[in-house]
Amino acid sequence: MQLLDIAFRPKSRAPMQRKVETMVSKVAGIDGDFRGKPGKRQVTVMSIEQWKLACDEVATTLPWTVRRANLLVDGVSFDATMVGQQIKIGQCILYVTGETDPCPKMDAQHQGLTQALVPDWRGGVCCRVIADGRIKVGDKMMII
Repeated sequence: MQLLDIAFRPKSRAPMQRKVETMVSKVAGIDGDFRGKPGKRQVTVMSIEQWKLACDEVATTLPWTVRRANLLVDGVSFDATMVGQQIKIGQCILYVTGETDPCPKMDAQHQGLTQALVPDWRGGVCCRVIADGRIKVGDKMMII
């Protein structure tokens, strides 16, 4: 399991911006991300495997940043059993609070994408930061 990419939005409705390395903190979430304030949806994490399933369902290939998640990982499929689990990337530890519900804005990106993200938590998980840490693309990820 590994961190494949990092993205953030400096403000609502802004395009996602990617970075190779960042600080993740209990105070700000992903450095520079407007949603990073403390709460249940401080950081969002999506699985590349589940993203590919959603893209296959709508018969297209889309960049993962269309989903507007913060972290893209591989080697894991998220589901309801993940709630309460912890994701460790570098020194950063995230607590999984629930599913990232697909919103109708996904259909503005590609028709049918909202529904394609519904099964099996394909839209990813919401997390709260419980341990600050610097992360970078390529870091190993563990469920602890």
